[in-house]
Amino acid sequence: MKQVTAFVLALLLLIMTADAGMLSEDEDTVEVDAAVFQDGEIAVRADALEIPAAGAILMEQSTGTVLWEKEADRQLEPASVTKIMTILLIAEAVDAGTLQPDDTIQVSAYAAGMGGSQVFLEEGEQMCVRDMLKAIVVASANDAAVAMAEHLAGTESAFVERMNRRAAELGMTNTRFCNCTGLLDQPEHVTSARDVAIMARELMTHDWIREYTTIWTDTLRDGAFGLSNTNKLIRFYDGATGLKTGFTQRAGYCLAATAERNGEAYVAVVLNCATSAERFESARTLLSFAFANYAVTAVEPEQPLPPIPVTLGEKRYVQPVTAACRGLVLERSQLVGLTRTVELAETLEAPVYAGDQVGTLRLEADGVLLTEIPLLAGEDSPRLSWGQLFLQLLQKMYIL
Repeated sequence: MKQVTAFVLALLLLIMTADAGMLSEDEDTVEVDAAVFQDGEIAVRADALEIPAAGAILMEQSTGTVLWEKEADRQLEPASVTKIMTILLIAEAVDAGTLQPDDTIQVSAYAAGMGGSQVFLEEGEQMCVRDMLKAIVVASANDAAVAMAEHLAGTESAFVERMNRRAAELGMTNTRFCNCTGLLDQPEHVTSARDVAIMARELMTHDWIREYTTIWTDTLRDGAFGLSNTNKLIRFYDGATGLKTGFTQRAGYCLAATAERNGEAYVAVVLNCATSAERFESARTLLSFAFANYAVTAVEPEQPLPPIPVTLGEKRYVQPVTAACRGLVLERSQLVGLTRTVELAETLEAPVYAGDQVGTLRLEADGVLLTEIPLLAGEDSPRLSWGQLFLQLLQKMYIL
């Protein structure tokens, strides 16, 4: 009976939201030809890519290196792509230990009253965090998103304040959130392709979130309620790892797509596409272009670095280390002629402190300098005191 009621409610909601011009992504029932998702080598130059989106960007996931962009800082309405930030704050709460996957969330009347994409939560209904997350990530459920926002911050508006604060911390300079769902067409609720990619990268650092973002179909309520991922790339694109679709009449069709192959991961964001097929094809084109033309190489010397002698230091040698660097994104053609050159100080004079630059690692391809990475002292070597020097002198003279 509950399933029949849910079906009727869904049908009524479809009619009402479509008439109101508030159609959200899960009411987008247009079938997309599977050919849209077919992968193929994209060997064109970056400046020859044509992506029919108002704003778009292609970014390497681990380093944040931008490989291609189009109006990437243009402020646009993101629709349900908004929920990436909602999911991020939930993930951070889980990792901080303030929220547990098995915690029970009680649904308020306000959350239950959300329109658009939903799992038809009822006032007073209880659902665990893991199922709420599944509903948000897979089905883009607005009711579940608001229920989680209220649980974490008391009210949706207080949660939105957290969203905007976190966006500022991440450097998302073109973003202003007004709600936690993206359901409403609010001209002041904006972000940009670059900002979406930034928060998508941050979310994907929580590796366990892939348990949710890679779900194609699943169920809630002990199998009584079916879920199907709004991101069709999860089923059709090799290596897809997420992430979030969005649609309203004003925002158009939006998508933040992530994929990984052989340890290399990329983020493609397209905002304000004209059709659902267009957003998927555009994201697929960008991701395939990245996999076909780029690679991430480790920024490390080819041989272990030797210790460096320290004059007048408590430690006679310090071990150099490479400055923190997640890698270097190169065109695949550059890998063939890639060389690594190390320049290290022959000796150092105390005091030496961990983090002091003691050399440079240069990466070049065909004689062209690609990057310089500092080589740093990996430990302290304080200067010997006069007493220590005198003691060493005595030891050398065999007096002691």
